[in-house]
Amino acid sequence: QVQLVQSGGGLVQPGGSLRLSCSVSGSTFSSGVMSWYRQAPGKERELVASITTASGNANYADSVKGRFTISKDNAKKTGYLEMNSLKLEDTAVYYCSWWHFWGQGTQVTVSS
Repeated sequence: QVQLVQSGGGLVQPGGSLRLSCSVSGSTFSSGVMSWYRQAPGKERELVASITTASGNANYADSVKGRFTISKDNAKKTGYLEMNSLKLEDTAVYYCSWWHFWGQGTQVTVSS
């Protein structure tokens, strides 16, 4: 059974940083795409970033380019989302996905 377990997140002031992790179990990790999505209250879920685990090729939403970095550790079967220069509008529940599986979501709140 495939499971994705997220960690990280929390409350941070504008301009601060957070790192999210997403550990995959029950599946190989060497070939596929790990993605991070977020959903703010009253808004649709949006794709934030994705990375191909075989090549490491990454893509980002325009709203986070230059501030967020997606990465992965194939040996640990874990993906990461490093978030810097956080803004109020980054506040959302963040979800990782692997194939059609989803993490449990983690709240990121940016507030002064």
